[in-house]
Amino acid sequence: MKNLFFVGTAGSGKSTLVGAYRDWMDDAGVDSIVVNMDPGADTLPYEPDVDIREWISLDEVMQEYSLGPNGAQIVAADLMAVNIGKMMDVVGTYKTDYALIDTPGQLELFAFRESSEVTVKAFGRDDSMVIYLSDPSLCRTPNGFISAMTLGALVQFRLQLPMLNLLSKCDTLSEDDEQRMLDWYSVPDVLYGDLLDSDSVPQTVVGMELFKAMENTGVFGEIRAVSAQDFIGLEEIYAASQLTFFGGEDNERE
Repeated sequence: MKNLFFVGTAGSGKSTLVGAYRDWMDDAGVDSIVVNMDPGADTLPYEPDVDIREWISLDEVMQEYSLGPNGAQIVAADLMAVNIGKMMDVVGTYKTDYALIDTPGQLELFAFRESSEVTVKAFGRDDSMVIYLSDPSLCRTPNGFISAMTLGALVQFRLQLPMLNLLSKCDTLSEDDEQRMLDWYSVPDVLYGDLLDSDSVPQTVVGMELFKAMENTGVFGEIRAVSAQDFIGLEEIYAASQLTFFGGEDNERE
């Protein structure tokens, strides 16, 4: 079983994309399960096969530890690591090709806490990759795009897993806006030029320095536009995961 961790900022469309991708895989004849790792999720656009809420209740955490919603989310994120063995016992009962793992809405609760290391290790580091979603609403300006890229680079640095970058909700963008964002990622000179053309404010100065740092570390590369609503780019997610795990060949379960 190969594991796809869907990671991104709140509102980037992780859960919606997981549901759409599950439907796409079903139609393509690829067996998969969906694992919900967000104990604070009220509703989900899919029916999870394995659900962390069976072991952790955010309301119960709030009551037991006398915490508000934000504090309870932090404690719940750490409790996920405590309960990961029980969850993996259930995951292990499935004989499937892929596990689609929907991480907590607040990115920092997964990517920037030690529980993420425990979780990735439990699923199997060699069999895992990150599907990172960038919200287009955060990427419309050169400085906003640099901020989103920096966050994505930090996630990859923290998790140390192969990562596929996605520009989510592309159906909300005009063709020109979508192409501009794709060019910013794949052709660094275009982004650098647009940064130079931006107003000379302290934010732009910081953006220029971040750009140089990321260019030196090889962050730039490919990003794919996806839309869960219009089923755009889902086949490319599959192709990228097959390339990562099997060198591009379709896997065959024994």
